[in-house]
Amino acid sequence: MKDFKDKVAVITGGASGLGLAMARRFATEGMKLVLADVEEEALRKVETEFRKAGTPVIGIRTDVSRAQDMERLAEKTLATFGGVHLLCNNAGVGPGGVVWESTVADWEWVLGVNVWGVIHGVRVFLPIMLRQDADSHVVNTASVAGLLSVPNMGIYCVSKHAVVTLTECLHHDLAQRNSRVGVSLLCPAYVPTGIIDSERNRPALLRNTQRVKTAEELAREEVMRKAVLSGKISAEQVAQMVFDAVQSNRFYILTHPKIKGAIQMRMEDILQERQPTDTSRPPKP
Repeated sequence: MKDFKDKVAVITGGASGLGLAMARRFATEGMKLVLADVEEEALRKVETEFRKAGTPVIGIRTDVSRAQDMERLAEKTLATFGGVHLLCNNAGVGPGGVVWESTVADWEWVLGVNVWGVIHGVRVFLPIMLRQDADSHVVNTASVAGLLSVPNMGIYCVSKHAVVTLTECLHHDLAQRNSRVGVSLLCPAYVPTGIIDSERNRPALLRNTQRVKTAEELAREEVMRKAVLSGKISAEQVAQMVFDAVQSNRFYILTHPKIKGAIQMRMEDILQERQPTDTSRPPKP
């Protein structure tokens, strides 16, 4: 995708973090924006920001886990701007915890946003993009957690592994049909964003009201919080990487080169049929 001016970008999770950084980056290219987010107040704030800057924009409160919300998002996009050329399935939540302590509510919440959100985005918007028969692009936000399997992040890793293979399969499906729709898979490591506080957006029906977190769980969460907030690569830098990938039609976007050693270790574990290495720990000297 080379021409961005006056084209339409739909970005889920667009009112904060990586989504907002992407929106700002693509706005500098003259794109029209459709921002979807579950946080109404934040959405209205950034909508005002872009309008004051002269960027054509609409903000639509959207729960990406709900099929009806995503279908309504597509309808309003077409009614307002007449098409869609860039789809960023970016909304995500990031809880931790060991696998056996994850409740049904945990699984439904995380898979609903992280997996079904991407499924709905592809299901609803790809037919529109294919009918347009114009150069366009899809960016699915996964994580390095979709390329690794690490302790205390089972539910999150499961969701992101699903996004990785969904996106790879999407690439193959489109390539077989000589489609003009490109695909990129974003796999960031620690980036200082609000995902560490994603519990703020958990629906009331999926909250763990009967379970109190243990001291060990709270300690793990604090370690993760510090790791995320100390990330050396900013959301703005990631947004630039996404732009570059879309422009050059590059599939994998690995934002943290140093993580490639851990990814390689996991692949070698598989090929050599050995016990999985805990890549969350520093290697022994």
